[in-house]
Amino acid sequence: MAIISQSILFLLISALLGFLCAPVLRQVLIKYRVVREAKIEDKLGHETRINKAGTPVMGGLLVILVTAFITVLFNWDRSFSWVPIGVMLFSAALGGVDDLLNIFGRKRRIRSVTLVKTLSKVHKGLWGRLWYKIVLPFARIRGYLKLLGSNPGKGIQVHEKLFLQFLAGLATAWWLFFKLGPQWKLVWLPFSQNGGLDIGWLLIPIIILIVMATANAVNLADGLDGLAGGTLISGFGGLLIISWFQGNTVFAVLNATVIGALLAYTYFNIKPARFQMGDVGSLGLGTLLAVMTIAQNRIIILPLLGFIFFVELFSVIIQVIARHGFGKRLFLMAPLHHHFELKGWPEEKIVARFWILNGLAVALGVWLSLH
Repeated sequence: MAIISQSILFLLISALLGFLCAPVLRQVLIKYRVVREAKIEDKLGHETRINKAGTPVMGGLLVILVTAFITVLFNWDRSFSWVPIGVMLFSAALGGVDDLLNIFGRKRRIRSVTLVKTLSKVHKGLWGRLWYKIVLPFARIRGYLKLLGSNPGKGIQVHEKLFLQFLAGLATAWWLFFKLGPQWKLVWLPFSQNGGLDIGWLLIPIIILIVMATANAVNLADGLDGLAGGTLISGFGGLLIISWFQGNTVFAVLNATVIGALLAYTYFNIKPARFQMGDVGSLGLGTLLAVMTIAQNRIIILPLLGFIFFVELFSVIIQVIARHGFGKRLFLMAPLHHHFELKGWPEEKIVARFWILNGLAVALGVWLSLH
């Protein structure tokens, strides 16, 4: 009961601080013109997208800063909280730079695979030709990864994001293996009688992949007012309940703090949104959702805690395969929420149904976690 009482108190404090800071953050974003550009929304070719032009972005800073502030002051623990907060801030900084570059940056000149291949043959210098031969495989990989992105050309490119997210996943894996103790190396399985599955060092690439996938999945889902915020609330809510049963006060308070800040953010993000999350929030909170699930040894149920996020992610992957492999689209538009928009569903209907579906998946995940 003490853990429940303390975590609820921090949830309320976090929500109150979020509600106090939200109007100030919005005014700062408007003052410095950190707003959604009309020309980016025009590319989506949908009326509801165009109406969002001019809305402040980087509203996710509210959740990031409130969570970090309260944790550092009142819930700091070198064993359990410093890596989740550090990795969250790292990913949020990556997203924030991307947000700012997409608004204020210049269009970047990225050489195509064809051009790199040509330069490797015709460049006037021997060392130049050798250099382009070396980077040609990386240019091919960059070209394939670009298919998964929706970058307008000014921000951080897909391959650059993935590399930096790889570092965030690597930091998480190092923390789990060398700081949390041997019990965290066992992958928990529901209904398991022996405490979990020991997969050894194979857990490291799995952790890295999970952190990268979850961050990008949340980023893809941040396309409708209230969608990402409400879905994250249910995901962290599931982790909060699990942390109560595990008896870990630090994790419980951290999850509760995130939920409180998300409640304040989502209040201002419900249609019509007063601000949008931006990459600073979606990448930071997506990473934190993955790290906290890993830290609480519930990797198996992460697809349930973030059910809608992974549905959105796989809809993009399936669309890319269908379009470039078979020459046709499976969805009218990906991620999946855009498909339903183009079918005529109101934005509020999509968001509410996605919230419900994620809530049911989280309930299933919590139930499995108790067995």
